Amino acid sequence: MSLAGPDKKISTEISAEMQAFREQLKCGFKDLDDIFVDCMSGALAVLSTNGIKAYLEGASLICMIGRGFEPVLVYLEEMPGIAQRLGEATLSMVSKTVWDMSRTPNGKAIPPFLNTLAEAARRLGSEEQLQHYVEILQDMMERTTGSVHGFHTSIPSPGLPDLLNQMPYLLSELSLEGIRNWIDYGISNYSSNPERQKDYFCLQSADSKAILSRERHGTLFIDHERKLDLYLQALWAQKSSLLPYSNAFDQLRKPIPYYDKLGIRVPDVFDDKDGVTGIDRYRAVLAHIASHQRWTTAIVADNFSPFQRIAIETLEDSRVEYLAMRDYPGLRKILLSLHPAPAEDACDPTEESCIRHRLAMLSYGILNPQHGYKNSDLLDCIAAFNDLMQQVETQTKDIVQLAISYIARTRLQSDQSPRMHFKDTEIDYRDDNRHMWVFIEEGDEEEAFEDNRDAAPKESEFDGLPPRHYKEWNYKTMTYRPDWVSLYETLHPSGNAADIDKVLDKHAGLAKQLRHILDMLKPQQYVRVRYQEEGSELDLDVAIRSLIDFKSGAQPDPRINMSHKHDGRDIAVMLLLDLSASLADTPEGCTQTILQLSQEAVALLGWSIEHLGDKFAIAGFSSNTRHEVRYQHIKGYSEHWNTDVKARLAAMTAGYSTRMGAAMRHASHYLGAQKADKKLLLVLTDGEPSDIDVDDPQLLIKDAHKAVQELDQEGIYTYCINLDANVKPGEDDYVTGIFGNHYTIIDKIERLPEKLPKLFMALTG
Repeated sequence: MSLAGPDKKISTEISAEMQAFREQLKCGFKDLDDIFVDCMSGALAVLSTNGIKAYLEGASLICMIGRGFEPVLVYLEEMPGIAQRLGEATLSMVSKTVWDMSRTPNGKAIPPFLNTLAEAARRLGSEEQLQHYVEILQDMMERTTGSVHGFHTSIPSPGLPDLLNQMPYLLSELSLEGIRNWIDYGISNYSSNPERQKDYFCLQSADSKAILSRERHGTLFIDHERKLDLYLQALWAQKSSLLPYSNAFDQLRKPIPYYDKLGIRVPDVFDDKDGVTGIDRYRAVLAHIASHQRWTTAIVADNFSPFQRIAIETLEDSRVEYLAMRDYPGLRKILLSLHPAPAEDACDPTEESCIRHRLAMLSYGILNPQHGYKNSDLLDCIAAFNDLMQQVETQTKDIVQLAISYIARTRLQSDQSPRMHFKDTEIDYRDDNRHMWVFIEEGDEEEAFEDNRDAAPKESEFDGLPPRHYKEWNYKTMTYRPDWVSLYETLHPSGNAADIDKVLDKHAGLAKQLRHILDMLKPQQYVRVRYQEEGSELDLDVAIRSLIDFKSGAQPDPRINMSHKHDGRDIAVMLLLDLSASLADTPEGCTQTILQLSQEAVALLGWSIEHLGDKFAIAGFSSNTRHEVRYQHIKGYSEHWNTDVKARLAAMTAGYSTRMGAAMRHASHYLGAQKADKKLLLVLTDGEPSDIDVDDPQLLIKDAHKAVQELDQEGIYTYCINLDANVKPGEDDYVTGIFGNHYTIIDKIERLPEKLPKLFMALTG
C-alpha cells in the first residue's frame, strides 16, 4: 500500500504533462490520442524545449491542411529522428513545405513526400542538403503544375507522386546534383505530355534510364560515411561530425572543404581522379583536415597582407602534410596523385598574375623531391623548409617568416593584375584554412565565414575577388563552352553626388509630371482573394455551388471562403547598363554624350522607383576579351537612392567592349535571388554585342539570345532599351535576334531622360 501511493502520483504527473502537450497540438483526429503519448515520449527524448514547441506547431499546421490523419501521423513519427540528425530547424521547414504543397493542386503528393523524408535525411546528411532537396521538389512541382486559363494553377503535376515514390532509389544511386539534372531533363522534354512525363518519373521510359546512367557517377559520401568515421577515429583519434555539401547550388562561388565547431564539411560525391578512387579522395581530405586539427595553431591575421596570408597558408598546408606523411608514409602516393604539377614556364608574368602559380609550384616542390624546378628562389625556399622540418617540433608560427621572405623575394608588379593564372593551381583536397586566423579588427575575411551580418558593403569589399566563370553558347556546335568567360565584379568608384542632384534640378518639370503618374501607380486599395479554405468571410457564390454539389452527391469544393490582401506592387528590377567605349560618342544634333544622357535618364529612373518603393538595383558592364568582363555595382537591392548611389552614378565612365551574355547571366544571379512576383531585367545599350577576341559577329548575338532564354526559364522578364539609331524595327536586326519583340528603340537619344522612366512605368504599371 505504501508503494501504490507514489506510483499513482507519478502516473498522474506524467498524464498532466502529456495533457498539456496535447492541448498545444491543435488537431481533433480521434486516432491521434492512441499514438500521441508514444510519439511525444520519443520527441521529448531528443528535442529541446524550443524543438518541442516547433514540433507541435508543425503538426498543428499539417493538421489544418485537411488531408486526413496520415500526414499528421507520419510527421509525428518521423520528424523527431530527422531533427535529431539534421537540426531542429527542419521541423518548421518541413511543415511549411507541406502547407505550401496543400495550397496547390498537388495535395496527393503530400503523403509520399513525408514518407520519403526519413530516407532523404539519412542519405543527404545535413540540413543544407535537405533544404536543397526540398527546393528541387518545389521547383519541379511549380514547373509541372498546370492551369486551364494560365492564371490559377488547377491541374496537379503528373509526375510528382511518381517521382517521390522513386526517390529512395534515386537517392541511393545519384548525388543531389545528379537528381536535379535528371529531373530537369524530364521537365524540359515532357512538360507538355503528361503520360510520357509519368513514364519518365516512374523510370519506365528508355531515356529515363539512360539519363539516370549518365548522371550516376562517383563515390557517394553517404555510402561510405561509416568507413570514413572509423578512419578518422582509428588513424587520427578524431571524432568529428561529417557534414556533406553539394557543388550544384552555388555556381558563382564553389564551396570547398572546411571545418568549424559543427563538424567537417565534405562534398556529397567524389569522382575518381588521376587513378585515385573517390573513397581515397575522401581520405585525403580528412587526413589533411585532421592534420590541421592536430598541428595547426591559429595566428593573428591583421599584421599580414593578403599575399602574405596566402603564402603562410600554403606553407602551413605543406607543413602539416609533411608531419602526416612522417606518421603515415603511404599517404604521399595519394597526395602526389591529387596535387597538380604546374609547369615552371606555364605562367607569363607580363600577361597575368602568377602569384597562385608560384605558390602551387612551391607546394608541389615540397611534396615531390623529383619536381624538376630550376628557379633559384623556389629551390632556396624548399631547402629552407626542409631544414626547418628537421627540427624536433615545429609550430605554425615557425613558417611565417619563411613565407613572408619568399613572397618578398618573388613578388612582381603583375601580381596585382586581375588576370589571374589558375591552371594547375587548385589543390582540391585542401580546406579553406579559415581555422588558421584570428582577426582582432573585423574585416572582409572573417565576415565571409560564420558571422551573418547585414552591414552595408564598403567600396573596397569587392577588391581582389576571384573571377566568376560563365558558360557561353556556341551556335555553330549548338553546345555551351563551359567556364568560358571570366567576370570580375567590383563596386563602382564614387564621384560627386551633387552632379546627380543638379540633373534632378534640371529636370524638375519632368519630375513633377512623373510624380503624378507615380502616385497613380502606388498601391491604394485591397483586392479579394477567392477560393480559400480559411478566410475572413464567406464567399457566397462558391458556398452555394458547394452546397448544391453536396446535396447532389458530388464532392463539394471546400474553398468556400475569401480573404483580402493589399493590392501592392511586388516587383524586383535590375537595370543593366552597357558602359562600352561607344557611350562616349556624341550623337548627331546633340550637345551631350550618350553616357551623359544615360546618367540623366538613370537618375530620373532611380528617383522614380525609389518613390514607388520597388526593389531596384543598377549595374554596369564592359569587356576586354572573354578573360575580363567587368561588372560594376552602382546600386544594390538593400540600398536606398542615397548619396552613395548618386556618387557612383556620377562617376560612370565608358570604355572597352560589350560582351552582353555573361553580364546578363551574372545580373540574373542577383535578380533571381529576390523574392518578388515579377522580376524585370532592363538592358540599356547603344549597340550590338561585340568583343575584340571575337571575329564572328553572330557568336555573341546568339549567346546573348541564349542568355535571354535562360533568364526566361528562371522567371525573369528581359527588356532592352536600345539607343542605336541605325536599327530599323521590323528588319532582321540584332535587337530582334536577341530580345524578340521585347525592346524599344529610342532614335532621338536626347529624349532618353524623358522616355526611360515612362517606359518603366508602362512595363510595370
